Amino acid sequence: MVFLQQKALSALYIPKQKLPMAMNNTNSPKVQLLYDLCKSTFTPSGLSSAPSQPVHKLCSLLDTFGPADVGLKEESPNDDRGHGFFGLNRVARWAQPITYVDIHECDSFTMCIFCFPTSAVIPRHDHPGMTVFSKVLYGSMHVKAYDWVEPACIKESQQPGCPQVRLARLVVDKVLTAPCGTSVLYPKSGGNLHCFTAVAPCAVLDVLAPPYREDLGRKCTYYVDYPYSTFGNGAQISNGKEEEYAWLAEIETPDDLYMRSGVYVGPSIRV
Repeated sequence: MVFLQQKALSALYIPKQKLPMAMNNTNSPKVQLLYDLCKSTFTPSGLSSAPSQPVHKLCSLLDTFGPADVGLKEESPNDDRGHGFFGLNRVARWAQPITYVDIHECDSFTMCIFCFPTSAVIPRHDHPGMTVFSKVLYGSMHVKAYDWVEPACIKESQQPGCPQVRLARLVVDKVLTAPCGTSVLYPKSGGNLHCFTAVAPCAVLDVLAPPYREDLGRKCTYYVDYPYSTFGNGAQISNGKEEEYAWLAEIETPDDLYMRSGVYVGPSIRV
């Protein structure tokens, strides 16, 4: 199972829910093409060849995806009044879950969807040794992402529960609104440590390669960030401004990460 299912659903069982299905999309070939391309591109250790060509092919294919290609219909911002996808009444918006939909998972890659109600957040987390492709299918999402400064700059912290902090540089801080291009992050670049905040109801199609697997060192870790000035004395910045840097500290899985598992109702995949 993917990390967010393992961590978010382990503490609370929530029955699976079917997402609203778009009409006339059952013959769509795109998700099968995506599976076939991923299968030929990725191995359990990552990309099977020099990265530029397969990355370009995957991005070109993902760029063509819309909600109907994976069995979704676009949610209207006017309908998102704290009720989420499933008509939950009299529940505050902040309490609405993110819906995780598993399309396919194997040793080499994961294909999945995250569906967000407005203001929902996936906290800052990492993707150790992984390449991740993200395509916003509908709606708007704010992405804030960092990469570690190398060589590592680590300091002892006086903050409760955070014995150490490590310096990272901000590489992405923007809103993605569909239709838009596919975003890619790599093990050491592209914003490997990121958080998502839904500006409007939105859905994101993700391909993670290879998948999270704790026994192979690919454990998901969550982080809290502190301004550079908090621990900045004595740390050298080689380029950029102080505002472009932050100190990150590991934290336990946030208690308010509220997620449930949905059922994939898009075109079937021939494995």
